[in-house]
Amino acid sequence: MLLVKTKEELQQKLGSFREFGTVGFVPTMGALHSGHLSLVEKAINENQVVVVSIFVNPTQFNDSKDLERYPRTLESDLKLLKSTGCQFVFAPGVNEIYPKPDRRIFNFGTLDSVMEGKHRSGHFNGVAQVVSRLFEIVKPDKAYFGLKDFQQLAIIKNLVVQLKLPVEIVSCPIIREESGLAMSSRNELLTTEERENAALISRTLFLAKNFVAEKSVEQLVHWVLKTINKNSFLTVEYFEVVDDTRLKPIKSWSEKNTKIGCIAVFCGKIRLIDNIILN
Repeated sequence: MLLVKTKEELQQKLGSFREFGTVGFVPTMGALHSGHLSLVEKAINENQVVVVSIFVNPTQFNDSKDLERYPRTLESDLKLLKSTGCQFVFAPGVNEIYPKPDRRIFNFGTLDSVMEGKHRSGHFNGVAQVVSRLFEIVKPDKAYFGLKDFQQLAIIKNLVVQLKLPVEIVSCPIIREESGLAMSSRNELLTTEERENAALISRTLFLAKNFVAEKSVEQLVHWVLKTINKNSFLTVEYFEVVDDTRLKPIKSWSEKNTKIGCIAVFCGKIRLIDNIILN
């Protein structure tokens, strides 16, 4: 495994590897956990060469304190990645990704105006900036993203279409802790007590799936909000039931599409997201 910090070195080293087959790419912001490693393992199984990037992207944080709090654990991340068998770790500095300010503004229609986009102004534009920049540098054949960030995945698929990028986006299942809590780098910022209480988020989503037959969409949303908010550690920012392609709100279970329940919850000061397929 080779640690690379500049795009020139990465492109030079990757050049001689491309003849052996496809390049798989797993972009991350570090603080790696089993969820990330599952993406890397899938990439390794499907490609001859795998690149993992570690870069905390400042343009997707609309809260400077959130950016400061985000865990940075490069040394332990490298130890984890070494065990996977990936060939390259790309860990650039901010100036390497943005040698000059990125002024690009992307238009995703309604995809980025709901849920995360509604509550985190500019977040997805920052995601689009960094992902398109990383794709430009790495030039992968396949890129791997987790379904936990469901809305982000929809945005990235749209970005690839808009920019006509020759990369296949591969979505991967949510990996959960033993308690059911969706794995996230932010989990490391929770106290032991907060982490125990945060497990209520996934438990409630799993139960919600069982209530689809007996509650209307409106009733289910109300039940989820009430169930989680009664826990003193948790405050729901939103829970919405949307379709899986356009992210349009679902009004009735009779609508013919896949329905996703998406949620964002504050556990203390830490913001956690999760989702579940409801049909």
